[in-house]
Amino acid sequence: MVPTRWQAAIIEVLQRQGRARISELARSLAVSEETIRRHVRPLVARGLLGREHGAVRWIGPGGEAPFDRRLRIRAAAKRTIARAAAELVADGQTVMMDTGSTTAFVAEGLAVRERLTLVTNGIEIARSLVGRNGHKVYLAGGELKAELAAAVGPEALAFIGQFRADLAILSIAAIDAEEGLMNYALDEARLARAMMARAERVMVVADHAKFGQRAAVHVARLEEIHCLVTDAPPPEPFAGRLEEAGTSLVVAGNQSETAVSPSTMV
Repeated sequence: MVPTRWQAAIIEVLQRQGRARISELARSLAVSEETIRRHVRPLVARGLLGREHGAVRWIGPGGEAPFDRRLRIRAAAKRTIARAAAELVADGQTVMMDTGSTTAFVAEGLAVRERLTLVTNGIEIARSLVGRNGHKVYLAGGELKAELAAAVGPEALAFIGQFRADLAILSIAAIDAEEGLMNYALDEARLARAMMARAERVMVVADHAKFGQRAAVHVARLEEIHCLVTDAPPPEPFAGRLEEAGTSLVVAGNQSETAVSPSTMV
């Protein structure tokens, strides 16, 4: 069974949080509670979700960490995005990357670059680049969260504040035409904002399913990012909003994608 758009969004929330109330899912995804219940029922029947009073929880498949499961969702799209994003990074740059399944793929793509200085709170991101091609890797400390495969909290924020970067590459949970960029967890949003404040330019990597979604925590306005890399042309009103915001759009694998050179991302 191929999950619907709403089922994929529900799965992503529950893989992060473990459990969520029906009302919370409806509010964060901007749909009715009945819509959530209708899309939840087949997932419960497949044994992926368990029911509780007024809530659902993630129960399968077992034996795999939440972050690892997220790497499987829309993996082909994320690899395509990662290749395009890596082409916009120049050798020798200082790059900040927050934790996320899409940024994990971008980190793999950056292995072909040389002499990068990488600052991240993501364990898997650091592991992808440490000891390769002269890269220098700095991993933030703090509270380690298994569902994020990353360090969060005040220690991680203070660590990020010690650096200046040419570029911040950020993952995101949702993109709303009015609210802008959103995440499900406050810790993730705080790390993203800290990286934005310490970088000359900001690139967001997000697959097409993130458009039209809403999450609990606001991260940034579209005007605050310089480049968005995605895998399919965004629908209206997003294309128009990105143009209004002055955000360069790169559609990975599209011959008509907006041309953005590495030098423009410095």
